[in-house]
Amino acid sequence: MFQVLGSSWALLLGMMLLMIGNGVQGTLLGIRGGIEGFTTFQMSIVMAGYFAGFLGGSRAAPLMIRRVGHVRVFAALGSFVSAVLILYPSIADPWAWTGLRVIIGFCFSGVYVTAESWLNNAASNENRGKALSLYLIVQMAGIILAQGLLVLGDPSGFVLFVIPSVLVSIAFAPILLSVNPTPAFATAKRMTLSDLFHISPLGCVGIFILGGVFSAQFGMAAVFGTEIGLTVGEISFFISMIYVGGLLFQYPIGWMSDRMDRRVLILAVSGIAAVAAVLPVLWASSYMILLIAAFIIGGMTNPLYALLIAYTNDFLELDDMPAASAGLIFINGIGAIAGPVITGWAMGAFGPEGFFVYMGALLVILVGYGGWRMTQRAAPTVEESGAYVSVSPSASPVAVDMAQEIYIDTALEEEEAGGSAQYS
Repeated sequence: MFQVLGSSWALLLGMMLLMIGNGVQGTLLGIRGGIEGFTTFQMSIVMAGYFAGFLGGSRAAPLMIRRVGHVRVFAALGSFVSAVLILYPSIADPWAWTGLRVIIGFCFSGVYVTAESWLNNAASNENRGKALSLYLIVQMAGIILAQGLLVLGDPSGFVLFVIPSVLVSIAFAPILLSVNPTPAFATAKRMTLSDLFHISPLGCVGIFILGGVFSAQFGMAAVFGTEIGLTVGEISFFISMIYVGGLLFQYPIGWMSDRMDRRVLILAVSGIAAVAAVLPVLWASSYMILLIAAFIIGGMTNPLYALLIAYTNDFLELDDMPAASAGLIFINGIGAIAGPVITGWAMGAFGPEGFFVYMGALLVILVGYGGWRMTQRAAPTVEESGAYVSVSPSASPVAVDMAQEIYIDTALEEEEAGGSAQYS
């Protein structure tokens, strides 16, 4: 772990600053939108713009890198991110904000693709798993730290938009001054979505549903907090609990994933999160209940992303995994684009508690569908299942590919070990 940190500290530091900047703007817009008098539906469109841009950026970034190289793409997109952060308070219009969110989602996706490709290139087969774990910690820590910055200024002013812009600008210095460009992207074998669904219906449906749940957390949590009258400090702490839970539960859920039927675990964590989503609806006036619900929902749903990828891998040949991961990322992205819009509708129909009604309903659907799928075919045995590899729902395709490389390397090592044992 220290070896990875020593060789990649500048990259990880830069990524943490980027995540802080991204975390601040996501929460701040939800609060500032309420101050500007934007409706819940307008804010849901604004928040959905980020995920539309992110999906587009994840598909376009490799093409741009092949054309002009990693350094130019990284610097250009970073400049756009910094500029957009300054433009938000200058143009108080929901449709302008939507366009800016599309741009910033596109740019952040491209930045993540570039930075993660550097991280992947710097890692070896022996320490790639540790590098990805450190990167996950940096991602979560950055978003958590971002919430603390919100109490340093007035959300109706300009300063809180300047801070993430400065952090993003500073983030590029350690990265660009300490890493070398990586080789061009290789073209992965393609897999149609229909083939992927035929291989793992639960994996596809689950990853689509999770896209909607995660985008609601990332995009609409601040809007929900504003709607129920929480202070800026209370909103910041509420959102922090989502990611603290996600960070703390990654390891125990991963540990269980490698030792039991993954479908049972998918149903269990989805069911626990669904029950937690009911708590704020029943006790709407209790801030403590709200924090507990956020901690549990975040703790269950964030590791669920890696769990669904691992479950899908159990039915794939090793050569098909990169193509399958690309399909899963696309499905997740479509769910993420729809998530804030449907959340906004639910909050309009059921009041602010519609935020939790929406997430709870999706999780119940996942439990029901997963239970039905368990009656359709047998699960792989624990011995046949591959390793769980932690990866965040906010990661780019490069980080998911890193996880797949770790999965493949582990599977090959187990095959070699089994062959050696057979002939010993």
